[in-house]
Formats: sequence, C-alpha cells, structure tokens
Amino acid sequence: MSYDAWIGREVRAKDRLDEGLAHRWLAAFDLARPHPPIMPQGVHFALCTPEAPTATLGEDGHPARDTSPESFLPPFPLPRRMWASSKIQFHAPIPIGAVIERTSRVAAITEKQGSSGPLAFVDVSHETRANGTLAVVETQSIVYREAANGGLALSPPPLGDPMFSPEGWDAHRTLVPDERLLFRYSALTFNTHRIHYDAPYAQAVERYRGLVVHGPLTASLLLQLAASELGENRLRSFAFRGLSPAIAGEPLHLVMRRSDAGYELAAFADDGRQVTAASATV
Repeated sequence: MSYDAWIGREVRAKDRLDEGLAHRWLAAFDLARPHPPIMPQGVHFALCTPEAPTATLGEDGHPARDTSPESFLPPFPLPRRMWASSKIQFHAPIPIGAVIERTSRVAAITEKQGSSGPLAFVDVSHETRANGTLAVVETQSIVYREAANGGLALSPPPLGDPMFSPEGWDAHRTLVPDERLLFRYSALTFNTHRIHYDAPYAQAVERYRGLVVHGPLTASLLLQLAASELGENRLRSFAFRGLSPAIAGEPLHLVMRRSDAGYELAAFADDGRQVTAASATV
C-alpha cells in the first residue's frame, strides 16, 4: 500500500499555557516559578496535546490509525511506535498565559528494512505560535516496528559493569526518573502509551525490562541541564535522538560539554549504555 496520500496532511490545535499548566510543569521537575513569568524551554511538549477520545485508542494507548481522511498518521501494519528523534528551533520564549496555536503537518514518510525487521518513519513538522508569534518549530520523527517476539530477552539488558564516568564532560547531573515522574509527564503531555505506566504490558507485549522513560522527558531534563549552565531560554536549536531505552527507577546520567558546533549533550544509563544523543546551539 502506498502512503503518499498522507504526506502534507495537517491538523491545527489551540491551547493556552495557563497558570495551572505552568505550575504543574514546574512542580513535576521541582522548578521554581520563573520571574519574569517566561516558561523554560521544553514546555511546548505539553501544549496542544493529542485529544483523541478514549474509545479510539489502540491497544498500546496511541490513537488508532486507519485509511480514513481523518487519520492524521498512516496505518502501517506495524504496531510498535516510538519517538525516534526531534530537531527543534526556538524562535521566541513562551510566557505564562500565552494563547497557543499549533499547526502539525506530515512532512515525509520512509519505509526501510532494519536489522530487526521492517521499519516505517514519519516526520511530522510542528509550528507553535504563542500570542501570534512563532515560538517553536520542531520536526519529530516517529518510528513504527513489528510486534515484539514473545521469546526475545527483555530490553535493555540488566545493568552491569562498567559504571558510567563523567570524565571529559563539562557538566554532569544524576537523577532517578521514577514511576511518579513518568506518571506526571504522561499526564502533562496526555500521553497514553502504556510502556510508560503499565509494567506488565511493557514487559509481556513490548518486551521492555521495565517502564520506559519518555524520550521527550529525557530531552526536557537535558534542556534543564543546559539552562542551569547557560541560563534560561538561551538555546537557539536543540536536536536529540533515542539510542536505547531508559528504564524507570534506575540512575540516569545527564551530561553536557562544548563542541565545535555549539554544545553536545547526552544521557547515559548507570553502566555507561548511552540512552540519548543531543546537540544544541545558542
């Protein structure tokens, strides 16, 4: 089946970054209310979130896809969905109270054969405006994969040696993203993907070793590391891609250093397995 008809499809959404949403975002990350009331970079992940009715959700918790004109994303016969990467341009900060408008468009569709089977990639371009001003442009890449083989070992492997070393990095922060943080992030982003809150499903159906930390949650934590080092709302661009799942309840090492192009950032598991690769410019 050709999926060319989905290229160029658009959806528009409206929202408001009100005081309640701002306070919940800040509380989730133990951040103080900013003065002046300009929100930290990354809050756009919680704006214009999906609004699919519960009855239309698939088994994994994502909105079901079909061949109708109303189906924004194509109905690949591949059930597993993951956030693969994002490229973000920050054009203007988003103040508390801003009226938000977002236009999302399917920019590209690519199918390929990977080492683990067929893969399908969808690039979605999001333009977010705050009070009519262009604030954030993001191209998100979503990957779809075959159902997990029930006989496969759980992924990623259990933590082992060696321990992660921050040597060579300019900044290092360690935290343990536990089930409470994952729940709050799912609520903030209205994300019902079951791998983030349903451990039996994550293990038995998608073959993860535990609850999976959201890719944009890790990205949000890296953006906060950059803000602590460079100041709030200093980044002009930020790109990240997932390399391996981060598991809830296990230490996550966030690091940052200067690079020829700007800044390199990353997240590592406690045994040195890289979870996320990222880069930024100011």
